[in-house]
Amino acid sequence: MKIVVLDGYTLNPGDLDWEGLNALGECTVYDRTSLTDMEEVVDRIKDAEIVYTNKTQLPKDVLDRCPNLKFIGVLATGYNVVDVEAAKVKGIPVANVPTYGTAAVGQFAIALLLEICHHIGHHNEVVHDGAWEHNADWCFWDYPLIELDRKTMGIIGYGRIGQSTGRIAQSLGMNVLAYDAYKNPDLESETCRYAELDEVLSQSDVIALHCPLFPETEKMINKSTIAKMKDGVIILNNSRGQLIEEQDLADALNSGKVAAAGLDVVSTEPIKGDNPLLQAKNCLITPHISWAPKESRQRLMNIAVDNLKSFLDGAPVNIVNK
Repeated sequence: MKIVVLDGYTLNPGDLDWEGLNALGECTVYDRTSLTDMEEVVDRIKDAEIVYTNKTQLPKDVLDRCPNLKFIGVLATGYNVVDVEAAKVKGIPVANVPTYGTAAVGQFAIALLLEICHHIGHHNEVVHDGAWEHNADWCFWDYPLIELDRKTMGIIGYGRIGQSTGRIAQSLGMNVLAYDAYKNPDLESETCRYAELDEVLSQSDVIALHCPLFPETEKMINKSTIAKMKDGVIILNNSRGQLIEEQDLADALNSGKVAAAGLDVVSTEPIKGDNPLLQAKNCLITPHISWAPKESRQRLMNIAVDNLKSFLDGAPVNIVNK
């Protein structure tokens, strides 16, 4: 059985191994495959029975030219890079990895928030540059510092990751307003309750985005929704960059309506030099690494291998195109 991994580097830059897939067949791992040259994609998988992709696209015309394909594994939770309907018509199951990064992504959302509140990276840098050594006082700070206790975090999307962020926020003394289409009353407490979107927008000191990208959520943070928010709100997004209308957020940051933003995702990745958020005030941007702790990536690898084992055993799991 021939297995091809089209873009394995981000999952495994060298600190994991592909032993699990190697044990199941003849496995070829490419660090990267072109995101635009579909001829290269076809050339690499035309004889394969199993293909894994992270961000390399597998549209219908590629699938049409790869008649041996029996299973597609996505090395991520999102699977929009695969034409899942075309795969379904061909009888090719597509499996994703839905829950590998819950703790890591929730932790990272809070890390973004704490960096905004304390500017730890900046203050560490200026201390090493000698600013404390030559300061007239025994302490100093270059930015306003923010205490989170008794402030309100609004979380848009209260699934596993939203709940993970919410638990940490509550441990910091924050109250949580959760917005989600599916409500679990067991999660409500004195410090956490569900609310409608307008209440989340208007009453939150911090707004964290943890929702999937659907047509109804695309650009949900825009001039209109920002206008409903508190002056000085903090916005966090380590879900999907397309949830935000980036020029509107940049304008709100530059005007001070939004005090700060912490973003691990943008609409086009890698980020383009003309992205307005690069020049916006108080905008912290990291390169889509919420998911990337080694523990999280190992979990992803294990689940991806188990998805294939289950398929080969005749009991497929995590199939997104049943």
